[in-house]
Parts: sequence; structure tokens; C-alpha cells
Amino acid sequence: MKCLSLRQPFAELVVIGKKTIELRKWNTRFRGEFLIHASLNLEELACRKFGFDPNKLAKGAIIGKAYLYDVKEYKTNEEFDEDYNEHLADVSYGKYGFLIKNPVRFDRPIPMKGKLNFFEVQLNEYGI
Repeated sequence: MKCLSLRQPFAELVVIGKKTIELRKWNTRFRGEFLIHASLNLEELACRKFGFDPNKLAKGAIIGKAYLYDVKEYKTNEEFDEDYNEHLADVSYGKYGFLIKNPVRFDRPIPMKGKLNFFEVQLNEYGI
């Protein structure tokens, strides 16, 4: 199954359904269900902004899954700003918005190393 690594608190915001657009600097043709990996790196300023304790967020683990159903390319600042409540980030994260639905948080984090871009995870190895 495909997996995508996100920094915290953005991975957490996706699995709880508050972030429905993930920004990237690159586009993808992939559509479908994917695993959400919380990277080892986190953004402390964003944690404070969204009310998360950085010490309590899972890192270096798969924490859930969601469904990528489309990609939106932001061509103007106005378009980007209109969707702020869905992507919760600034334009430095990229102009491609991965549109996400049906997030699911797993009962327990599954420790594993992340990778760049979408990467493959063998589900049976991790009991998913």
C-alpha cells in the first residue's frame, strides 16, 4: 500500500479530519487509499499554533490512513488563501493540494522509517 510521510502536527491534523488538503511541491497521478506516516521531524511552532504538545505526538510511525481523491494546483494567491482552513499552511509547502477524505486514526502507532514521496509498505509486515 502507498504511504506518505508528513511532519507533525500535520499528520495528526489529517488523521483527525481537520486538514483535508495536504500541500506538496510536486504533483501526483496517484489516487486511492494511502497510509499516513508521521515523520521524526516536527514543527514546534505549528504544534503550539494548533494546540498540540510536541512530546505527546507520535513520530517515526504510521498513525492512520486516508483517501486521496484529487489534486488541486493553486495558480493564484487568492485560490490558495480561500482554502486555508483545509490546508492550514503557507505557500512555502507547495502549490499542489492533495485532496483527502475518509481519514482513519489507527489505535496504535506502527513504528517505521519514512521516505520521500509516496512509498510502498507491505501491509502484512506491519499487521495492517
